Amino acid sequence: MIRFQTDFEWSEFASRRAKIFDAMKPGAIAVLQGAGPVRAYNRFRQTNEFYYLSGIEVPSAYLVLRQADRTCTIYLAAQPEDRPLEDRQLGPQDADLIIKMTGVDAVLPHSELSKALFRVPCVYLTLAPSETDLSARDVLEYADRLSASEPLGSLLSRDRQFVSQVISRSSGAEIINLTPLLDAMRTIKSPAEIELLRKAGKLSADAVTASIKATKHAKGENDFEAIAHSTFLRGGARGLGYKCIIPCGQARIWDSHYIDNDQPLIVGELVLMDCAPDVNYYTNDIGRMWPVNGKYSPEQRELYSFVVKLHEAVLERIRPGVTAQQILNEMKAALMPVWEQTNWSRPAVREAAKQLMDFRGTFSHAVGMAVHDCCPYWGKPLEVGMVFTIDPQLWIRDERIYIRVEDTVLVTETGVKVLTEGPPRDPDETEALIASGM
Repeated sequence: MIRFQTDFEWSEFASRRAKIFDAMKPGAIAVLQGAGPVRAYNRFRQTNEFYYLSGIEVPSAYLVLRQADRTCTIYLAAQPEDRPLEDRQLGPQDADLIIKMTGVDAVLPHSELSKALFRVPCVYLTLAPSETDLSARDVLEYADRLSASEPLGSLLSRDRQFVSQVISRSSGAEIINLTPLLDAMRTIKSPAEIELLRKAGKLSADAVTASIKATKHAKGENDFEAIAHSTFLRGGARGLGYKCIIPCGQARIWDSHYIDNDQPLIVGELVLMDCAPDVNYYTNDIGRMWPVNGKYSPEQRELYSFVVKLHEAVLERIRPGVTAQQILNEMKAALMPVWEQTNWSRPAVREAAKQLMDFRGTFSHAVGMAVHDCCPYWGKPLEVGMVFTIDPQLWIRDERIYIRVEDTVLVTETGVKVLTEGPPRDPDETEALIASGM
């Protein structure tokens, strides 16, 4: 079945490509490779980079931007003539339809791609690994490092093979990394992108809220994961933005990216839930912690309450025109008197709370097409349209205690909008929600 995305007007893709043209050297071309064929019983998902510039969802697609005449050409695999219509993918024979839906200038078969590389002075390539299903660049780069150390030789990824082939066929052309420009462009989200992020945020919030409410009858971590999957799919998501993180008990919570989610719940311990859907190539991020038995212990409440207080103090101060560090400085100035006047239960708790006020990672990571979006925002004034997580994390390392509260937020003209608003942060409200569960 032939499908086209409906979340973006073709003019938005054209506007993104125009920014690439504006940045390119005279006579240069930019070449992007889309995701390869599906190698499992799974739905095809385009790479984020390719989708961002085209909206095309077809395996083995290529895109060439030519600066000289500011044209964009899509290269697709020719489709067998005997293939049933209902099983056919978009191909060169659909050029008129593709041009109409995407605003590109031409659609050609794969056999024409090599011609685009002849006699060009400069080629722009994305030199970072391509993000696709359930992935982000930090995970992909880590996997590449592991592949490089294989005992019988490095395993070249499809991305690296493509780069190598382009370099060899472009006859000594200058190679420039296109990735930093795409990262900068993806830092500011458009209204259409924000709408998808809003939908993803609501589904994340709904999944966590439903899980907290179901605590009385839950038996294991997988009960909460099942709620997340059901919430996302019923809400129209394609699937997961990343594998759910749902550890119960400090021994598993200490592993901040625990994803087994197959252990029983432990009375007296906390559950950490961190999950998000993939809503048409956009995701989100959220984190909440709550007690299995419905009541925070005195120390759990003490730690969690301070993390929540700091989290909300940061939210109150987010606004355009100031840096993340300025906001953290303002937060610390406001909370230091509170910290000094608090009768902490013991020295380790007091020290952990103090260290949290200096934790730069409270401004954690950008969010967008990937949960760890590679969109630079640290060190520069915040701008309207930036999306990132606020994720204060408190450690008592000698005791392997780890507490966090996370939300995805959008910088607006008047301040901030929490895209994952819904599940309570306040301990009293959380206990009340657990108690309300049927």
